[in-house]
Amino acid sequence: MGTFEELVAEGAAVPLEGWDFSWFEGRATEERPPWGYAGLIAARLAVVSSALDLQTGGGEVTASAPVLPPRMVATESWPPNAVVASRRLPLVVRVPDDGPLPFRSGVFDLVISRHPVVTPWEEVARVLKPGGTYFSQQIGAGTNRELTDFMMGPQPVGEARGTPAARAGAEAAGLEVLKLEPVSLRVEFFDVGAVVHFLRKVLWTVPGFTVEGYRDRLLDVHSHIQEHGRFACTSTRFLVEARKY
Repeated sequence: MGTFEELVAEGAAVPLEGWDFSWFEGRATEERPPWGYAGLIAARLAVVSSALDLQTGGGEVTASAPVLPPRMVATESWPPNAVVASRRLPLVVRVPDDGPLPFRSGVFDLVISRHPVVTPWEEVARVLKPGGTYFSQQIGAGTNRELTDFMMGPQPVGEARGTPAARAGAEAAGLEVLKLEPVSLRVEFFDVGAVVHFLRKVLWTVPGFTVEGYRDRLLDVHSHIQEHGRFACTSTRFLVEARKY
């Protein structure tokens, strides 16, 4: 498996572009939500004439759909991801995560987003056509809190990512919430290198994470995995669907 130093160095060297998590195969697992988000958006993309993918990452999920609408646009804020996404999708626009969106009002039948950093509800409502829908899989409150607390000590769980906040944001923007379905999922890391790469990639788990700044805690993670065979935690996800009146 490698020494602590070898594993940490390996996890620190993996490129961060895109949202392809195939590097973790055999080194970490995450239980999948039961609804199959990629299949759900593929079905929706196949029957609309225009769609917007917010915060697309590397465009992996949307590009996996067999049929894209005639007008398919994506946004991404991080330049390396935008470059990767541009190879997969017809049009990718650099836009800050919290907007504003550089599109006319009422132009999209469908707005989608997988794991957005933030949802600009007012902008989503503005760019949707009447009767259009927003469909998103989001990260819930307190996701992977066991790992966060292990690295940083006990942390308060904010509700900015919770389902009540999503409902409130959607309704305040004038959208009707059709679906709001939460789920808890088991996550397991089998070596400290996987933990390092994950913390570099999923920045909100341990804000400000660096290998040097958290070397002592990483050594404790390594010892925990050696003793127990894994470091286990719980991720939270929810599916939200909302319609513009």
